[in-house]
Order: sequence, then structure tokens, then C-alpha cells
Amino acid sequence: MIPIGPTVLVVDDHELVATTLVLGLRAEGLDARTCAPVTATAQEGPGLVLLDLDLGRDARGRRLDGVTLVEPLRARGWTVLVLSGTADRARVGAALAEGAVAAVPKAAPFPRLLAAVRAALAGGEAMSDARRRELVELHAQRSVERRALAARLGSLTPREREVLAHLAAGHRAQAVADTFVVSLATVRSQIRAILTKLGVSSQLEAVALYRKAAPPDGVL
Repeated sequence: MIPIGPTVLVVDDHELVATTLVLGLRAEGLDARTCAPVTATAQEGPGLVLLDLDLGRDARGRRLDGVTLVEPLRARGWTVLVLSGTADRARVGAALAEGAVAAVPKAAPFPRLLAAVRAALAGGEAMSDARRRELVELHAQRSVERRALAARLGSLTPREREVLAHLAAGHRAQAVADTFVVSLATVRSQIRAILTKLGVSSQLEAVALYRKAAPPDGVL
């Protein structure tokens, strides 16, 4: 079948997945092709982008988040449909909030994806308003929680944040003391200050807050 119509751009860091999708879409008469995540925003629309959210890492080892590509792709004239295996519904909501028209899980049957693709290309409803609203609201709620956590963590001194980062990495108080060449009593005093400022009663709770607020890469 000769592909016709607008381009469908598949942006996924897994070559096998991307190629399989392209072959399947071409068999349905769609003009589909793959595109590397790092060059996606340089492509000119119009057309439809099937966008994964977990796109591996760039040449510098930095994590590539598909959510950050939604707005630049739309600015280039693309309609964006999220196709991701992430279990984090708030991340999907973030992509929708940025302007993606719909989201389909990678585990969905191919006919479901094809129907969403055709609907998006036709400017129709590729996702129910209720489902879209649910995910966007979940993202908004998560954003509020993250800002509140960031404010609590922002009350810590730079050294207290370093101590907490070490605790989150699984280091014991004595190891932290050895790292900073201070007494164990000093580190324990810093830990007490951390617990008080964060409003928690244990190191486990403090570490849980830190991990919840931390970005996927690195420390806060």
C-alpha cells in the first residue's frame, strides 16, 4: 500500500519498537517514519508525532524527557499523541497539559492506536474529555505537592541538604561524619535539625520526602 496523507513521525529511543510501529502504520496506508529523539524538534510539520516519554539519554548522559518536547514540536506544526509505557499517570497528564492531544499506552492493541492516530490526523477526538481532564488534574495536583515539598526542603541549609542526600543514598551517620570530617555528634545534630525543619519524626520519613521531591537524575 502506497503511503498517503500527512506524515506520522515516531519518536522513540527503542529502534525495534519504532520500526515495528512504522511498518504497521505504513501497512495501513499512512506515511510513517522514525525520528531520533535528539533531532525531533528540528523536524518541520505539519503531521502527527507519536511520542514516547522515556527517551533514554543524550550524548552527555542527560535524561531525555518526552514531556519537554511537546511544546517545541507543536511550535513546529506537529500534532502530538503520546505513546508511552510509563506507569506515572501524572507524567502523561503533564504532556497533555503541554498540548498533546491524547495518550495511548504502549500495551494497547494496535487497532486502538490506529484509531487514535486516524482521529488525531482528522482533527477529531482521540481521547475522551473526561480521561484527559482526569490526567491533567492529576498532574496539577502532583505539581502542587512538589512545590510544597520543595519549599520544605528549601528550609534546609546547604550542609543539611548534603547530609540528607547522603542518608538518601543509604549512608549511615558515621559514614557521613567521615565524609565531612566532623564528629558523629555534629552529624546527629544536623539530622535532628533536618527532621525538625521537614516536620517528620524519622530519618526514613525525611529520606522518603527527599526521594519524592528529587528529579530523576542527580540530587536536589
